[in-house]
Order: sequence, then C-alpha cells, then structure tokens
Amino acid sequence: MKDELQDVVAKELDQLQYDLVELRRGGTKTRPLIEVRIDRRDAAAVTVDDCARASRALEARLDGSQLVSEQYVLQVSSPGERPLRSPDEWRRFTGRWANVLSPEHGGRMEGKILGLEGEPGAEVVLIDLGAGKERRIPLADVKEARLAFHW
Repeated sequence: MKDELQDVVAKELDQLQYDLVELRRGGTKTRPLIEVRIDRRDAAAVTVDDCARASRALEARLDGSQLVSEQYVLQVSSPGERPLRSPDEWRRFTGRWANVLSPEHGGRMEGKILGLEGEPGAEVVLIDLGAGKERRIPLADVKEARLAFHW
C-alpha cells in the first residue's frame, strides 16, 4: 500500500512541478498521519503557499480513494534538512552545505559540496570542509547525507 500511495503522491506533485522528498506514514489505523515533504524544482525556497497548493491537490486525489482511511491527516512541509540520496541530487545541490556521515572517511562532517566526479556507480563527491581542507568521498561510502543550513 505504501508504494502505491507514494506513486500517487509523487504523480500529483509532479503535475504541480514539485519533487517528493519524503513520505512518511504514522498515526493509527483509524486516523493515519501522512507526512509529505516537498521541494521546488526551481531551487527556490518552499513557501506556505506551495505547501497549501500541494496539500489541496493531494487531498482532492486522496479523498474517497482506497489508499487511506477517510479520517486521514495530511501534513505537507518543506524539505528542511533534505536528504541527499542520488548522484543527481548531489549535482543539483553543488555549492550548498551538507552534513555527511561516512565512517570510512572520518565520521560525520559538514562542508560545501564542490561537485561530483567519476563514472556512474563509482561517483566521488568533493566537499570543502573549510580552512583549505577538501575531502573526496566515494558515494558508496556515504551512509547518510542531508543538506545543512549554514549562515
């Protein structure tokens, strides 16, 4: 059911030119909670109006469907510290700060994404850690990564 729900949510958001960053289900069987995190494709910050627009479209699609009970609760929000999962996302967010966990390469670190090199399946991310230090980490060695807010 979750895969079907995720497919429906992703398609609705795609029509609105938003990306589905994360879909979580919680709550109870009689009152399920559906949490949806979206991102804009133009790299602008997600606004309250974006969340409302996505919420209205998703509710119109989910109301009366067999995907969730009638008493569901839908929460649509910005991605916050968005996870980085694919090489395309690393490329898209070049120049932004990320929090990266790679035990094989020093543990948890925060730095600016400088770019991605290498062949598909063997990509290496370049990260500027500041103070003249750069780190090259194979994506296969990244256990977790999220965009970081940096002032």
